Order: sequence, then structure tokens, then C-alpha cells
Amino acid sequence: MSSLSKKLTAALKSRDDRLIRRRLPEPTPTMHTKIDFTSNDYLSLSTSPALRNAVLSALSSAPQILGSGGSRLLVPAPPHATLEARLCRFLYAEAALLFNSGFDANVGFFSSITQPGDLVLYDAHIHASVHDGMRLSRLTRDSAISFAHNSVPALRRALGRLLRERDDLKAGKTSVFVAVESLYSMDGTIAPLAEIVECVEGMLPLGNGYVVVDEAHATGIYGPKGRGLVVALGLEKRVFARLHTFGKSLGSSGAVLLTTPLVKDYLLNYARSLVYTTTLTYANVIAVDCSFDMLEDGTTEVLSAHLLGLCRYLVDLLRPQLKKYPSSLLSLPAHLAEPSSPTPLNRLRELTSPQEPWHPSHPSPWETDPRAERSPRRKGSSPPTPTTQNTNTNTSTPTSPCSFPPPSPIIPILTPYPRALSAFLLSYTPSHPFSAPPSASSSSSSPSSPLRPQITLHTKPIYPPTVPPGTSRVRICLHASHTRADVALLVQGIVAWAEERTSEEKTRRERWEAVVRDVGLGVWMEAKL
Repeated sequence: MSSLSKKLTAALKSRDDRLIRRRLPEPTPTMHTKIDFTSNDYLSLSTSPALRNAVLSALSSAPQILGSGGSRLLVPAPPHATLEARLCRFLYAEAALLFNSGFDANVGFFSSITQPGDLVLYDAHIHASVHDGMRLSRLTRDSAISFAHNSVPALRRALGRLLRERDDLKAGKTSVFVAVESLYSMDGTIAPLAEIVECVEGMLPLGNGYVVVDEAHATGIYGPKGRGLVVALGLEKRVFARLHTFGKSLGSSGAVLLTTPLVKDYLLNYARSLVYTTTLTYANVIAVDCSFDMLEDGTTEVLSAHLLGLCRYLVDLLRPQLKKYPSSLLSLPAHLAEPSSPTPLNRLRELTSPQEPWHPSHPSPWETDPRAERSPRRKGSSPPTPTTQNTNTNTSTPTSPCSFPPPSPIIPILTPYPRALSAFLLSYTPSHPFSAPPSASSSSSSPSSPLRPQITLHTKPIYPPTVPPGTSRVRICLHASHTRADVALLVQGIVAWAEERTSEEKTRRERWEAVVRDVGLGVWMEAKL
């Protein structure tokens, strides 16, 4: 074995020994019904017959669909430019620039836009692509500084220290970039964007503070017609750059960076992850365009309303169940452990869409148009309030801090045994239907569907180094194609695993107590020695 092979093997063995080695997921047996709680396909558009048909129709009539010919700087790409212009209008931006992925966009932005002497303050939970971009930049090592996750006081302290130490920053001669995500992928937490923007503007009145928001996981879910949390809060003119991706809720791939014409021009010249790579294929651009058709015509607002209703339902269902078990075995993170304070109704409608939850039929949620087939309202419930949105002008109003957080489709289940829980759920066969406790959400219920054997519940165990030590979890991602029956089955599986682990621990403890009682601790220890 060569020296290189020995080093690579040793590194992988080290991860094996620490139980943190990553592997590709195994395929699901085709005879099983798969319920996916793993992927980022939040709106289930990747399985939408309506979107599939729209894409196939657009491809059949497009003059070019194969390849793209090279880098954007090498060949003209009218479909790309047309999509960028559309995204500027729809997302209320001055300029838009397509990238092959959100990773490429973050790397290109942070490696090139930051100038010598500048600083980056980044949330402690920021995506790895931002870290890679900063490493490739001209920033010095001490110029990239983290602050506690979602903590505006921590951000304010970091800015205050920098202003005391750096006269050039105080004089506006250097810049500070504040990097955050609107929805964080591992914890499902939502950034206090309004407070962050106000903090930066207040402490850097000369305008040399720049907030950069990654909306990868929020795109399509929040804001008017899925425009994201920045637009929902009316902050699009106060945020320096926004990143939206197409590979999660939108069922495609690629990303767009929204910023100013000057920054776009600079990125075209200096962002190596854009300049030196073949751009998105024509087929990819067509697919993205069709996804945005569904955002603009209101289809995804119905899906988002159903999705966010499921998010509340899962947490309300799971919270009282987990209180039966020690937190050392299973728990929700702090921001979900207790019910949040009530959200003002008028703002919640704008953030999460006004429609009543639509309940798609299991297992195929796309057999009918969700806008035509709506679940009947519960007797005595109020009709949904219609919303009028001006598609040409952003009429959204700023949201007060007490309106947050809206529900999140990402729910982490904290446990020291994420692999064991995930494996249990993958092979779990329900013995009986799960009954929701009275404390569960009281909104309209979905049509019941029989729980069948041979169901695989796909969940993802997450462990260090992806998350900090001591915060291993099973990450649950909800989708618009899920039903309440799916969610109840998931909760039943989690509870069944907890019961099994608790029973095993009780049995071990009783055996130990019996040994101590029958032969005495001293005699038992001597026998072992």
C-alpha cells in the first residue's frame, strides 16, 4: 500500500472509530412504500405531475435544450439572461446572476467581493460554503469572526469591539459583511433578520455594513408567493445580497444571487466558481422557469400552507410524547421544546399564506389540482381570508419581531443515538394506528389513510462534524406531499423506539439491582476482577 493510500485509509478508519464516517444511503426495496422525511423537497415539486408536464411541454418547444456550450463568458445564453431578468422582477432585486449551485454562489461571492482589510461576521451555524469562500478570499485569518447563533446581542458586541479596535472601520474606509441564513438547515431555526439589519445599520451609519442572507431553505415556503423571508419582512432594499436556490423546494437545481449591478459585474470578472465552469444547461433553465410559473400562479402558496400546517401538527403531536422520556435519550431543541408565544394573525397569514391546509391523498399527492380540490372546513370554522398581492410592486409591510418564528419544515430530534433511531424507523412496522393526543393541533384533519406494513420511514441521522459535538440528531424534513397520517406514523415510530430503549435500560438496571441485592456489590466486583 502506498503512503497516500495508508494516509487515506487511516483517516477513514479514524472516522469509523468515532462513528462519524459518511456513506451513501442504501436504496429502498421497491416493494416497500417509502415515506421520505430526509430530502429538502419541501413543496414536493420534484414529484408534481403538473410541473413535470409543464417542463416536458416547454422542452418540446424550445429551440435548444442540450448543454449550454460553456461558461457564461464564453457563449451567449439568452434563456439564462431572460430568467435572470424575470427573477429580478419577481424577487424585487436590482440584478440577478445565475450559479450552478448555492455552494458555488457562496464561494464565488465571499472569495471575491470581500476586499483586503474587510471583515466578515458570520453566524456560528452558517453553511460550509461560506467558510470555503472566506478561506479562498483575501481576508486575514482574524478577519472572519463568528457570533453566537441567531444572537443579535452577540452580533452587537462583536461589532462594538471591532469599532473600538478599527479606526478605518469607524471612518467607513473598510467594510463588514454579516453572513446569515434565513432558515438554517440543521436546526430549523429562523434568523431574526429585521433585528440583524437594524443592528448593522445602527452601528455602521456610514453604510459600510453589508448583510448577506442565504435563503436556500426558505425559497418557495415563506413570503408572498414564496419570495422568501427577506421580502416577507420588506428588507429587500436593506439587504446587500440574497441567495435563492432551485434544488430544494423548487424541484430543480442551480441558484441565483440577487444584488446590485456593480456587484454582478464584479462577480462576472472575479468569481472563479462562475468564470471557470460550464453554466447551467438550457434544460435546467427551462425547468427552473416552470417552477417559478408555479410560484407566480399561486400553486405553491397552497402547498406551503399545507406544509406549514403539518409542521405545527408534528411539533404539537411530538412535544407531549417526548416529555415522557429523559432528555438524555430524546428531546426537541430549545426553540421547539415549549410552545412559542402567539403570532399576530394578520402577519402570520402573510408569512405562511392564507389558505386553509390542503390535504393531498396518500401516496400520490399530485393526482388533482390542489387549488381545485380543497379539504372541507371543520364545522363552525371561519373561511380563509383572501389575499391580494400586487405582482408588480412589493406591497408587503415590515414584520414586527413578535411575529417570529413561523413554523419550520426542519425538525431536529436530538438524541445520542441517531443511527439507532433512524435504523429503527427504516424497518418499523406499525402494530396499530396512532391516536393523536388531545393536545395536538386542532386544525382541520386530513382524510384518514390505513397504515400499511412494509413502509419505510426515511430519516437522516446527523452527527459531528456536521453538527457540534453533543448535538447529534435525527433531522426530520416535512414535505407538502405528506399527510397527517404520515406524520402520526412517524411520531408512533419515534415513541416505539423510545419505549424499546427505555424498556431495555430498565431491564439492565433491574438485573444489576438483583445482582447487588443477591450477592452484594463487593462480591460481584471481586468476581469481575
